[in-house]
Amino acid sequence: MVTLTPDQFTARFADFTRSAFRLELLDHYEAPNEAGPFADFLAGQEPSHEWREPWKRFVCGKLAAGATMARVHVVTEPLTPYVRFELTCVYPANVDAGEDVRVLPRRHSERLNLPSKDFWLLDSAMVAVMEYDDAGNWLSVDVTEDRNVVWQSAVARDAAVANSVPLDTYLAENDLNMKENGHGRPHRRAS
Repeated sequence: MVTLTPDQFTARFADFTRSAFRLELLDHYEAPNEAGPFADFLAGQEPSHEWREPWKRFVCGKLAAGATMARVHVVTEPLTPYVRFELTCVYPANVDAGEDVRVLPRRHSERLNLPSKDFWLLDSAMVAVMEYDDAGNWLSVDVTEDRNVVWQSAVARDAAVANSVPLDTYLAENDLNMKENGHGRPHRRAS
């Protein structure tokens, strides 16, 4: 296992060629690129969509090259303001770009024996376990190609995907939209 800084991992992340899967387990993340948009969201304003364009271009490029990208976010209900922000202002751009974004209520995940830490499973050959502090700041990444860890992560991925619902389904079933969040405009469905 190799421990990388977030910057070191980010520099290597784009190397995957076949698949990338992310399991997200926190109800709040501190990310510098989200600070302004999240503040807008909390103030009842719709954040600009431009800040999501780099990720959309990345996903579109990977999918055009034949890779797949997916994630499952395990969420605590009732949702935190940050998770509402992610579901209504962050993830729709991911879905528009072609990423399969899914939501799994934590109450349904407890029986699945999922790992306790976020991870990326890349090309079904490498696992990157994300380390965060209690405030949601990204501290480091433990990267391994150990077959047992890769296999366990693939089993967790399959369980999380099988028990989750697509983002647009979760939004519709829970009546989450921009108007509910105080923005005054309906959320553009990500379908």
